[in-house]
Amino acid sequence: MKFLLFSDVHDDIKQTKKLLQRAHEKKVDIIIVPGDFTEFDTGLRRMLKMFNETKLPVYVLHGNHENLEKLESTIKDYPNLTLFHKDHFIVDDIVFLGYGGDGFSRQDSEFRKIARTWYGKFKDKRVVLITHGPPYKTKLDKLKAGHVGNMDYRIFIERIKPLMAISGHLHDTMGEQDEIGDTILLNPCWEGVIIEL
Repeated sequence: MKFLLFSDVHDDIKQTKKLLQRAHEKKVDIIIVPGDFTEFDTGLRRMLKMFNETKLPVYVLHGNHENLEKLESTIKDYPNLTLFHKDHFIVDDIVFLGYGGDGFSRQDSEFRKIARTWYGKFKDKRVVLITHGPPYKTKLDKLKAGHVGNMDYRIFIERIKPLMAISGHLHDTMGEQDEIGDTILLNPCWEGVIIEL
């Protein structure tokens, strides 16, 4: 299975077209967008329409630039798109877990609740965790001011040991990779990355 990941294009039509063209050229199976594809909801329908026109399954999370309720009501008009916040989807034998929004919280009680459920269901599965914000104390969350990522994401990664944990949000760490144990961490940001598992 081959998939394209990108985030934080912020309603940049030219860059989004390049990324979606790349998806077709490289014959990816799915596209995953972990948030901030609009500029505070500006261009929401335009971006969703572009994603939908790929005719590929596109899995979307909201970032801190998308209003979740607005996205939930709008995405229903686009049959190739799926919002997977606090949800999962399975391709081949890989479970993709999604948690969007915010990006600024060091701790998240809502994430802890869903993480307990996920751990019970998927602890022995091949898992990829997709969040908008990064986990704490990695290359993905390190800014000049220090580490700004989410501690609860890190604890979950250490516990369930996913194959990968992918996040966007921080432009300063675009393209950074790191590891927590055997879990590969990645911030694809607006450059995007194609992964084959």
